[in-house]
Amino acid sequence: MNQALHRWLAAGLRLTRAELFPVRARGGYNAGARWTLHPWTAYWQGRHEPVVSNALAQLGDLRGQVCWDLGAHFGYYAVGFAQRVGPAGQVLAVEPLPSNFARLLRHRNLNRLDGMKCLCAAASDRDGESELIADPVDGDTGGHLAYDANERARPGVPVLRIRTLRLDGVVERGEARPPALVKVDVEGHGHRALAGAAETIRRARPLIVMAFHSRIEVDGTAALLDPLGYDWHALQPGPDGGKEGGDFLLRPT
Repeated sequence: MNQALHRWLAAGLRLTRAELFPVRARGGYNAGARWTLHPWTAYWQGRHEPVVSNALAQLGDLRGQVCWDLGAHFGYYAVGFAQRVGPAGQVLAVEPLPSNFARLLRHRNLNRLDGMKCLCAAASDRDGESELIADPVDGDTGGHLAYDANERARPGVPVLRIRTLRLDGVVERGEARPPALVKVDVEGHGHRALAGAAETIRRARPLIVMAFHSRIEVDGTAALLDPLGYDWHALQPGPDGGKEGGDFLLRPT
């Protein structure tokens, strides 16, 4: 399908609200869940991130466990976690982009997942506010906090004021329990997200499945987790065979 036709169809789905038509996920990590038709049809067609999805599915029984999804987007992994942990477990889904967060809530409610707590914020190393560079159309997955003080958004791409949260504080306030499993995919800000949960990680020693988008993110994560005895296992290395651009399972020894 050419790009012009795809944009035309996507616009029609948004205008008619047909994009919210409920479907059933055919496969993948959220198999069997109720989902919405568009966008990101791979989420219900069973085609989304097969390497990461398969790795998570092989981690064993999650019943009664606590899972965190940082950079939850529409809730593909968060819903899959909630299906597995059951009523005795808990899922914390953190997503900063309001348009994505609204779809996350819709998927939680479609599946009646009362044990899923959703926060419209960016997991970070401080409580406050920051600027999110994001395209709010069609379920943007590349929205990110500025990588450094000099970065500017591309012309026409909005910059949104969003809330930032230290997850150690969320745990201290009793709003979430310490996790057994954490998935992190926050477009280069993952080391900051983990730094804001450093005390919880030190005590709970969860498994961490993480996507790396920058060298700074890789180095910052190593500086935090290597002293805690975490081993790195490549699910799929980056394009050059290294960590940047890859997905890794970080396991405490």
